[in-house]
Amino acid sequence: MPLSKRPTLTQYLIEQRRRFPQASGELNALILDVSIACKAIARSVALGLLAGNGESGGSTNVQGEVQKPLDVVSNEMFLRTAEWSGHLAGMGSEELEAPYQIPAPYPRGKYLLVFDPLDGSSNIDVNVSVGSIFSILRAPAEVVASGRDVTEADFLQPGATQVAAGYAIYGPTTMLVLTVGNGVVGFTLDPNLGEFKLTHPEIRVPQQTQEFAINTSNSRFWEPPVKRYVDECLAGRSGVREKDFNMRWIASLVAEAHRILMRGGVFLYPRDLRDPAKPGRLRLLYEANPIGFVIEQAGGRASTGRQPMLGVKPTTLHQRIGFVFGSSAEVERIERYHHEPVVDERSSPLFAERSLFRN
Repeated sequence: MPLSKRPTLTQYLIEQRRRFPQASGELNALILDVSIACKAIARSVALGLLAGNGESGGSTNVQGEVQKPLDVVSNEMFLRTAEWSGHLAGMGSEELEAPYQIPAPYPRGKYLLVFDPLDGSSNIDVNVSVGSIFSILRAPAEVVASGRDVTEADFLQPGATQVAAGYAIYGPTTMLVLTVGNGVVGFTLDPNLGEFKLTHPEIRVPQQTQEFAINTSNSRFWEPPVKRYVDECLAGRSGVREKDFNMRWIASLVAEAHRILMRGGVFLYPRDLRDPAKPGRLRLLYEANPIGFVIEQAGGRASTGRQPMLGVKPTTLHQRIGFVFGSSAEVERIERYHHEPVVDERSSPLFAERSLFRN
């Protein structure tokens, strides 16, 4: 399709709204606010060291992670762009310990926005793709009716209740990938017009794959089902999978998700045995849930490794969780391994007290 005939994000949202005459248009307007924040962040990312974006910010966020200046700037861009419109009751961010209250001069609306303003920011100084992740929820009816300040509990909704979710990826091109619950579409930023234009109208996760992504430096902490899966992939043609796999690891959730949407594969950042008090590394509300919603709307599967991700009831705003997603058959295999009994070779009769190898 010629560039001039590709609909813009605004045109696409208007066309979608026509299918639902009863819709107020508030969700469309909120998504457009998010897209404006993403365009502003894309411009800042593109400047790199010219804007001091590779330096450390000298402070840590609620996660205990060192902030870069662009983490702070990106967070402010989301807040300032979305707070004024009257569509939100409140916001939650990776960079803020508590929910963000809509300032008094602005009207309050019926949605909640949670986001990771700059995912993968540790990659900025090596010029690797980074991104922004967002999720839109409905505010509880009592919050909308009373207009009270939001609390952490208002955000603790399972991923299946998301109204819309998506991400922007800032790479060789800037793209916005979006779902409003009826499939996944992708828009590419036209720098000449300053507009997102529809380039990927029906994104589907390829079901056949020979790629997996995991941080193997953590292998000593993996649970047996994860180790079993990775070992089978590494065994290649001579193993039970009877095909060779390639391993990938970018250390940017947005970049990993985008690759899987474009060409299939599976991503694992599973729960491990390093610290029982921390059941995972990635955040449920503004990383795993929105990416999981996008993946499942594109025909893939998102899981904790043991259960569907979108069914998990959050307990805290910054809750961490194990995350596995990608081509559905691969994720289902990993889930099956978690539910199968673990075979301990030491329990084999061969090694029993009266065995051939008795001490």
